[in-house]
Amino acid sequence: MAIATGLIGVRPSEDVSRVQRTLNVAILMFPGVEVLDFAGPFEVFSVASRVASRDGDFRFVPFATQLVGVKSGIIRTRHDLSVGVHSDIAALAPQDVVVIPGGDMAEPLSNPAIAEWLVKAHHQSAVTASVCTGALLLAKAGLLDGLVATTHWEDLKHLKTLAPHAEVRGGVPWVDRGHIVTSGGISAGIDMCLHLVERLASADLACRTARQMEYHWRHGAELGR
Repeated sequence: MAIATGLIGVRPSEDVSRVQRTLNVAILMFPGVEVLDFAGPFEVFSVASRVASRDGDFRFVPFATQLVGVKSGIIRTRHDLSVGVHSDIAALAPQDVVVIPGGDMAEPLSNPAIAEWLVKAHHQSAVTASVCTGALLLAKAGLLDGLVATTHWEDLKHLKTLAPHAEVRGGVPWVDRGHIVTSGGISAGIDMCLHLVERLASADLACRTARQMEYHWRHGAELGR
């Protein structure tokens, strides 16, 4: 399997659609979640689907994205923004892509319902991705053992403590290890999710999504095995 670390290098040689149906994307929500950690990925997958539908190059919407949590309803994010959660994780069907944002991690790290769901969801998903300190939740669940991973630069030591059997790497926007993809802090989640659009759908769609968002995408990748 190709391994990417979000560094400048080669890009995929084929620009073709890889996904053959709509992929379901679940973004975990919890009190104290960092706003851009969830809103950035939500925007990327939503804009990718809008651009694909507008340009008519897919026979279906590439991504269906929802915000999920321990219970549906309104939560308060970090900086006190009120946001509605679409679905309860206990009743959630298997998802193709699971995104774990960061923020104030006290509640998700101590909630057994989230830990249980995360392990189950990871084994059912094609990709489990974290943004910023969301990697701490993957680490506590043992999902980073033997892998290279990253997080916000302020939390690299904390991640290493929770994942002593992982190689924690700083200075990269994202690290792709196949089933697990981690990103650096806050805005780096946008770079990572554009990479996932490229990987799961097409490089062309990812570039058009970044252009639609007027976002300067750090889209280089270093490939290996």
